[in-house]
Amino acid sequence: MRSQDLKRAKRDVRRRVLAARDALDQAARSADAEAIADRLLALPEVAGARTALLFWSFGSELPTERLIGALDARGVTVALPRIVDHDLEARVYRPGDPTSATSFGAREPAGGRRLDPAELDVIVTPAVAFDRAGRRVGYGGGYYDRFLPKTRSDAFRVGIGSSVQLLDEELPAGPFDLGVDAIVTPDETVRCSG
Repeated sequence: MRSQDLKRAKRDVRRRVLAARDALDQAARSADAEAIADRLLALPEVAGARTALLFWSFGSELPTERLIGALDARGVTVALPRIVDHDLEARVYRPGDPTSATSFGAREPAGGRRLDPAELDVIVTPAVAFDRAGRRVGYGGGYYDRFLPKTRSDAFRVGIGSSVQLLDEELPAGPFDLGVDAIVTPDETVRCSG
């Protein structure tokens, strides 16, 4: 697929899935986030993790505060992304640590020790949409596609999202688009074929 066609196809997926996600009311989002937290925390890869990169939700994304707090309470070193010079850094974060607002509405650690990507056991990866093979369409910045190759090959990459974000169709992907090993929705956990 040509570059312009790929961009157009991803833009169409983003528009369609974001409209469906935005239509979910806050009560449904909160219930979905609770179910996802329970499923994710029960996964063996997460149960055995010493370090995990999560993300601070924004807009109509499912709230991630419970996951952050639950992993921290388990003694897991939790990191959140911080954008520095157009690249993603993993910064250690504990609930209550100071954060600053990003231009797109998320929060990022105001400080925190920078974690080497190779230290991460679990990477909870955001996206607008996922397919059952683990392909993802993000927001278009490429931050995770540049960050994930720096992580260990055995690090567990898992996407989370509401059921409207998991599509049965094959998503458009280019050679530099990196997927996830599993996807957790409120209704199911999908182990991806890659």
